[in-house]
Amino acid sequence: GLGVTTTTVTTITQTGGDWSSSLFNVCGDRTTCLLGAFVPCCLDLSLAHQYGECLCLCLLPGSTFTMRVGIRERYKIRGSVCEHWTTLYGCYPLAICQMIREMKRRMKNQNYQVSTALECS
Repeated sequence: GLGVTTTTVTTITQTGGDWSSSLFNVCGDRTTCLLGAFVPCCLDLSLAHQYGECLCLCLLPGSTFTMRVGIRERYKIRGSVCEHWTTLYGCYPLAICQMIREMKRRMKNQNYQVSTALECS
């Protein structure tokens, strides 16, 4: 008979702990730092794209705050809603840069395990 091939892809993401870089680690990614200083709205668009959302999300009030809380929940980063609110609305350019750095780091460090099995009927 004919065999059926099954492929399974597993994504492994590191979770837990603190943000991978501090709020003031602006030299960690100079391009992000410059964009954050001069056109942080462009970083908001990039963040929405990296987060897997529609670019129109940035037009909604509170969307950046929602993405920050979502990043914290997705990667099990320590913190609270109050901390994120004060960070984001007190230091918006620095907070958005930190979020971009976190997404870049987390996306780059994903490991993929692919296993293929051949089943015969």
